[in-house]
Amino acid sequence: MMKELDLLKKDWKKDKNSFEQLSESAIYKMIQKHSSSLVKWILIISILEFIVLNGISLFINDENIDKFLALHPYLDIINYLNYVVVIGFIVVFYKKYRAISVLDSSKNLIEQIITTRRVVNYYIFWNVVIGGFFGAFGAIDGFNNAYSEDHGVNPIKEYIVILFIVPLVMVLIWGFYKLLYGSLLDKLNKNYKELMKIDL
Repeated sequence: MMKELDLLKKDWKKDKNSFEQLSESAIYKMIQKHSSSLVKWILIISILEFIVLNGISLFINDENIDKFLALHPYLDIINYLNYVVVIGFIVVFYKKYRAISVLDSSKNLIEQIITTRRVVNYYIFWNVVIGGFFGAFGAIDGFNNAYSEDHGVNPIKEYIVILFIVPLVMVLIWGFYKLLYGSLLDKLNKNYKELMKIDL
């Protein structure tokens, strides 16, 4: 798509007076189509991610995990809250895809691209935070299971575990989501810059 856009812009420069209106319209249509495709992929990936990650958890049957959740029932509540929030983000991605598909002005498309990129970044931030939260409890539980029987629970050592494990978990989650969505966000940003050129 971007190669076609570059060729179109070269033709536009050859005879700007004759083709200005046609070129602006054609460039806008191409950017709109490309942006719609990118947001559709964001939507598809988020749905697949939700299904796969939650599907894996259904097949994991660990008595230690069940005991841990029984001791901390509020974690189930937070987990259900996470489901609601993630599904909410997926609904927003769908609405953004539908909105971008039918827009008829570059100004509105620019606004939709900006808000879509912002929502995706919020989505990544939410997953990093919630992953760090559950990672903290997982690290504490694993630490206690490994050392409490022989040495007793040591709060200071728990804090040390959290200090090192949680940031690592959050960085890994951030890297995972940047790998999934980073390229799509970069391409949306390029579309935004192209729209700014023809909207000026």
